[in-house]
Amino acid sequence: MSDLKELIDAARLARANAHSPYSRFSVGAALRTDDGRLFSGANVENASYPEGICAETAAIAAMVSAGGRHIAEIVVLAGGKATCVPCGGCRQRLREFATETTPIHLCGIEGHRQTVTLGELLPMGFGAGHLPS
Repeated sequence: MSDLKELIDAARLARANAHSPYSRFSVGAALRTDDGRLFSGANVENASYPEGICAETAAIAAMVSAGGRHIAEIVVLAGGKATCVPCGGCRQRLREFATETTPIHLCGIEGHRQTVTLGELLPMGFGAGHLPS
């Protein structure tokens, strides 16, 4: 559980730096690659609403920028009573770098709430294997 705590702490720190002046809904994400490296990100809103990015996308971009290509697990952390899950776009982005069995830990401010797999969040997801070779 200490590895999960490390991810939760990283997501919590990233969330503290979120730029969410419009929704006031700050989200942090932290992922671990298959080689053990950690990457985090926060949501970044924009006055032109569709141009913002989600915390998961920011974490994935940090991973890719550092040469990472496989997500072993990810934490998504947000406030509120309802458990925050990745949006549809982020589910597809996760699918690019994770497998159906990759754990996604859904957390609130108080800590871990639930763990699901990418396959549970994105059944029958579209991936590289669907494209012609």
